[in-house]
Amino acid sequence: MAGTIKRTAGPLALTTTLTTNVYNQSSALIYDVIRQIHIANKTGSAATFTLYLGGTGANSAGTELWLGQSIAANSEFNWYGVLKMISTDFLVGGSNTATALTITIMGEQYVV
Repeated sequence: MAGTIKRTAGPLALTTTLTTNVYNQSSALIYDVIRQIHIANKTGSAATFTLYLGGTGANSAGTELWLGQSIAANSEFNWYGVLKMISTDFLVGGSNTATALTITIMGEQYVV
């Protein structure tokens, strides 16, 4: 079964609230496979981001994907991999600097 390639989330400016839901797909009939997470720093200063994989609005210990990951001024962070997301999975996080970082998530969507 082939998936549909799509922009899964974003572009979205990360805020300083580390419990912000960055991504969730709420249908139990669909799952997404995240292939790329792209975060751009549009400012002249370094900024950090933190992302968790867990429940809605939660950033529990042990669910960190990246914790205080620094992105240089006017630079970007790219992660390529395979991360299956079902309807109960949330990407949650934020930045140390309001709206300095913009996140875009790319992947594939599958119907169960």
